[in-house]
Amino acid sequence: MEKVLRKLADELNSLDEASLISLWDKYYERVQSFTPSRQWEEDILILSMIQAVRWKNQLFNQCMSKEPQDKDPDRKSLLRPVRRNKVKKTAKVLNFRPRK
Repeated sequence: MEKVLRKLADELNSLDEASLISLWDKYYERVQSFTPSRQWEEDILILSMIQAVRWKNQLFNQCMSKEPQDKDPDRKSLLRPVRRNKVKKTAKVLNFRPRK
């Protein structure tokens, strides 16, 4: 199982973030209309993978901006929680509750 997950992570990491993000709206719209189908399950997984790449890159960039460039990027210190600024930023909140 872990080998399969590593392979998926490697494939996902090799994709262009900008290309993935351009698909975000498409899959967000698709998952808004829940249907108990394999297609819906795949669509929500695709949306989740796009979000995972976006989150991974944001975390990576935040960690790199706080760490000296000469340190080993594989160090566990990069995995410590990142403190957020207290400046409020607008964000899009996703509501995944079933529609009535």
